[in-house]
Amino acid sequence: MTAPLIETRGLSVRRGGAVVLDKIDFSIAPGEIVTIVGPNGSGKSTFLRALLGGIRPSAGRVTRRAGLRLGYVPQRLALDAALPITARRFLGLPRRVGPGAAEAALARAGVPEIGGHPMAGLSGGQFQRVLLARALLGRPDLLMLDEGAAGLDQPGAAAFYRRIEDVRRETGCAVLMVSHDLHVVMSASDRVICLNGHVCCEGTPEVVAEAPVYRALFGEGTQGALALYRHHHDHVHGAECGHDHGPQDAKADR
Repeated sequence: MTAPLIETRGLSVRRGGAVVLDKIDFSIAPGEIVTIVGPNGSGKSTFLRALLGGIRPSAGRVTRRAGLRLGYVPQRLALDAALPITARRFLGLPRRVGPGAAEAALARAGVPEIGGHPMAGLSGGQFQRVLLARALLGRPDLLMLDEGAAGLDQPGAAAFYRRIEDVRRETGCAVLMVSHDLHVVMSASDRVICLNGHVCCEGTPEVVAEAPVYRALFGEGTQGALALYRHHHDHVHGAECGHDHGPQDAKADR
């Protein structure tokens, strides 16, 4: 059995007196696409930061494979609109990147033509593709996206996540996404984890969309949105879904 790229056991995070994450067991395998969904305040971004090492757990552990290369696409990045910097030069910050590597990364992100364009003049979709290109420069084993398509309209978000699938197919990297874009991102995934401070439910997108706890969190109409963009699986993952009985009932999908 292939060892996971990153794994948590009993991961808990507290802020002040509040429990943000409670006893999270999680793993992601090489080449897998996993999406974390959950309502506002459910701990999704906190979980991602804990995996990245930006937050120290109050309990439990995070284990990363030796030599693991991570790529990260943030939820948002504010740039001074007056800053005269092209997309190609942006990719070279803070470490210089050769023009060939920059062009290759932009091509892999699906925007090979914008290297010479000023960052301030890019559309929202183009800007997110440049952030994706930057994350791909280090040839990551695991690509992590925190609301990677935030601010894009539905067609733009669908196109962005199709590109993520292409990246996985072309490079073999695993992908972990945190998103509110349930209608497109879930169906781009091999496995979906519904988080609300703890793991409420997990499994394939179709299974999670039918789970009572998922419907309770997001509404009865959300499961039909999977038809907007369907991902065709070439392999099968198990599923653990059910009513929300608390963290002791959450099991990692194997």
